[in-house]
Amino acid sequence: MSESPEIANSGGGQTPAPNRRSFLLRAGLLINALALAALALPIAGYLLAPLRRVVYLKWISLGPVENFPENQTRLAIYKNPFRTPWDGSTAEIPCWVRRIKGDAFQVFAINCSHLGCPVRWFPSAELFMCPCHGGTFYADGERASGPPSRALYQYPLKVEKGELWVKAGEMPVMTLPKA
Repeated sequence: MSESPEIANSGGGQTPAPNRRSFLLRAGLLINALALAALALPIAGYLLAPLRRVVYLKWISLGPVENFPENQTRLAIYKNPFRTPWDGSTAEIPCWVRRIKGDAFQVFAINCSHLGCPVRWFPSAELFMCPCHGGTFYADGERASGPPSRALYQYPLKVEKGELWVKAGEMPVMTLPKA
């Protein structure tokens, strides 16, 4: 009778020949480690993202204040200051400018606070209306009816040397009300 290779190699300090069970165990451990890494890397990136977040906000001119008559709401368009060459017309960001009186303005993002559809201004009704789900907002941006639970997003603004400036660059998002 001849000895099996494992028994023959087990003596004399030599390592035994690998068998199928140890190979499958190692292969299974390797596959599980790769799956764990594939799952852990995006989670770690999500958790660590606030540490490397860059805020893209910049003051942008919407033009001279005389372009916006008192007691009227007009559409204005500015170019995103953080655009790339392939952005094309998507780098042009529309917003609604409401001049209340004198240097008192409100500048609203065109996006509905419900799901981000573009709202339209209807001067005869003095309402902003969202075509997607029927949300309506008063002239001051406050919610009037429909699914939106919040007012329209307002850009921070300033009037300097006869020009209207907004602080923009990121996608407008609503913040939670302070308790």
